[in-house]
Amino acid sequence: MVSPHPLPVVPQGPRAFRSRIRRQGPFAALIPAGVLAAAAYLLLHNNTASLRGVTGFGATVLAAPALLAVGIPLTTAPGRFALGVVLSIALWIVVGLVAARRATRSPVATWRNFWREYVWLAAGLWLGIAAALVVIEVALGRAVL
Repeated sequence: MVSPHPLPVVPQGPRAFRSRIRRQGPFAALIPAGVLAAAAYLLLHNNTASLRGVTGFGATVLAAPALLAVGIPLTTAPGRFALGVVLSIALWIVVGLVAARRATRSPVATWRNFWREYVWLAAGLWLGIAAALVVIEVALGRAVL
């Protein structure tokens, strides 16, 4: 028989931990993108080597995947860059939200479950970015990188 009044959440218990993952997961998903963005900035700042440029560009589009959707490899309009960054932040928050929901399906969810789900979702996103860069390269017939 189910009680009409749900029991309170035990502090630091499994339900509290699951709800913490659901609350903080979307924002935790921004951490890897932020690290990639910082690496991209360091690689591209005062860049004189082509290897650093290619690596910096790769880190940039992995950190902000929506840049490709707004046409950043082909145009450098400042408004488009800002729009791509804002859309990318929203995209990573959605990825974190989905990863948190999937990870907390288990009654004893942990942050390890969250990061496992996140890596699968991010890997799919990054494979899509690589495919988009290949399509741009083939369709345009010139070096984008």
